[in-house]
Amino acid sequence: MTATVTKLPPNPIRHFYRGGPAIAQLRGIDVGGDHSPEEWIGSASTLFGEPERGLSRLPDGALVRDALAADPEGWLGPAHVERFGASPALLVKLLDAGERLPVHHHPDGQFAREHLGTAFGKTEAWLVIAAQPGAQVHVGLREDVSEATLRAWVRDQDHDALLGALNPVEVSAGDAIFVPAGVAHAIGEGILIAELQEPTDLSILLEWEGFGIDDERTATLGLGWDVALASVERAARDAAPLRGPRADADGGAVAELLPAAAAPFFSAQRIAPAGGSAQLPAGFAVVIVVEGAGTLAGLDVTRGDALLVPHAAGPVSADGDLVAIACRPPGVPAS
Repeated sequence: MTATVTKLPPNPIRHFYRGGPAIAQLRGIDVGGDHSPEEWIGSASTLFGEPERGLSRLPDGALVRDALAADPEGWLGPAHVERFGASPALLVKLLDAGERLPVHHHPDGQFAREHLGTAFGKTEAWLVIAAQPGAQVHVGLREDVSEATLRAWVRDQDHDALLGALNPVEVSAGDAIFVPAGVAHAIGEGILIAELQEPTDLSILLEWEGFGIDDERTATLGLGWDVALASVERAARDAAPLRGPRADADGGAVAELLPAAAAPFFSAQRIAPAGGSAQLPAGFAVVIVVEGAGTLAGLDVTRGDALLVPHAAGPVSADGDLVAIACRPPGVPAS
């Protein structure tokens, strides 16, 4: 398929945790029940250990992964291809937490290359689209934790100790949180987010008991705890620098959402032309319309639409009373 701005069909993902109705409501789709808490948007990645599940398709049925491989420079741009090949170096999801997710973390790139044979780790970021009053995420340890203490908490599945060791962060629509690889975290119930991440499905579950995981080795990606626990950050971390600027701040028609520390991994912009016009610079992007209606690159769009924007499209205009999130791989300028 020619690299043109394209609306994406649904790609809901069944998972071990509850969720999905908020995605169905936003996107206007049937996600297949309350255990489809994720939708992978424009994905060229698969779930860990699976050959195809997770891959997105274009409207003609072709896999996004195959389209990128057939015309990498058209979709991704020459500079990106020189660095990353035909990989978008990005995975974008919608995630609807219908229950609190377990405390977990993701390996960084070096650990992933050494122990899992993948080119990327899994640094991620959360852009809050909707949240119940008082909803919280939990990010980073409040105090240093010894390896022996952490190992005991994991062995005993001490839920109170694991969750209580993390910084609680109250969130509402418009908040953004950057989560570096290695940082233990959990997403609380009642939050709908757009998640940007490196293009892998690597999660080490420090909690698994009571979350529908019946195989402890699954919790460690098959590595066992002696190896897996080496990938977790045990030093205390202040959660405040992980917050991005508020999405509803007076940042103009195009506003950056994430802190500067996210730039080596990805970026995200809030697009809000407020009845006028806003221009997105040339470059690959996954765009999710979260409010209102208008046009993007001349296509009529409305709340819930998800689009793939190729580098070959050049600068793209967003017009009308809409709010959208543009998710980009590293190296694509925001303005």
